[in-house]
Amino acid sequence: MSKEEAAFCSLANYRVNKIAVSEKTHEITETGAFLRQPNRFTTPFGNGAGELPVEAGRYRLIVSPGCPWAHRQLIAFSLLGLEKAVSIGKVGPRTDKGWEFSLDPDGVDPVLGIRYLSEAYAKADPDYTGRATVPAVVDIASGKVVNNDYFKLTNYWETLWAPFHKEGAPDLYPEELRGDIDALNEVLFHEVNNAVYKAGFAQSQVEYEKAYDLLFNRLDILEQRLSTGRYLFGSRITDSDIRLWVTLARFDAGYYMAFKTNRNRLVDFPNLWNYAKDLYQSPGFGETTDFETIKRGYQLISSAERNPFKIVSAGPDQSVWFNRHDREKFAS
Repeated sequence: MSKEEAAFCSLANYRVNKIAVSEKTHEITETGAFLRQPNRFTTPFGNGAGELPVEAGRYRLIVSPGCPWAHRQLIAFSLLGLEKAVSIGKVGPRTDKGWEFSLDPDGVDPVLGIRYLSEAYAKADPDYTGRATVPAVVDIASGKVVNNDYFKLTNYWETLWAPFHKEGAPDLYPEELRGDIDALNEVLFHEVNNAVYKAGFAQSQVEYEKAYDLLFNRLDILEQRLSTGRYLFGSRITDSDIRLWVTLARFDAGYYMAFKTNRNRLVDFPNLWNYAKDLYQSPGFGETTDFETIKRGYQLISSAERNPFKIVSAGPDQSVWFNRHDREKFAS
């Protein structure tokens, strides 16, 4: 990672480098770069003092199927079988007041009894001024958000919540690979998962092109990497595959058009495209993917400015995800 990219990695670096952020957006620097807000609620799960107890029935995970950070949790839950241990609540499209439980009867979450996710954030910290983001883990008894650390959440589900995994659940975060997985996940976040947003939300040509080049440089490297193995770490699906998948699933239907990441479509990368089809057709991936919600979410972003007539594209053709892939050639 370059020095310039490192400067955008954390709020701490932002303060050290004195990058001024617009009061209006809070996430745009003076140079027009998108600087994602840090996660506020990061208390880890565990058995130590001050950690979140691992207890079935204690928490509710709030997600939006359209959000990639939340989609990761849905895939992990499906593969690991955690739905009985941690209940899932789903919010509808964002409104002026943020994520709303508009999909539930009377627009209220049936477990938490709230209309907006921001209410659970306010209970946790009345002075919180950041965006109320998904995924969010809410303590049911108190109604407070206790963790919104999307970067680490799947790792908690994969390890500390193992006592509640279903029989035959895959090891998505094998101990012998954790160092390599963590290193790759760091790269995936800065150069793929978040790079599309840095391109899409940039407010200057220079910052947009920086993010654009960063993204496609990494996709080219991943295209080459996937020419020699079925998944990112050989013949087994890992946490890293989940993280890459959620961006690939949104690429042609959302990012390519809405975020101007249009050097190539996903279908123009032979290895990445076949890899993505392979995962889509695997348990946990396709069944948790809602392309219509994804399209509407990205194509209607700031619709008054970018899409005043709220037109959602008819394509891409979703049936192509069921086409044959070539990844069996790597089968052991």
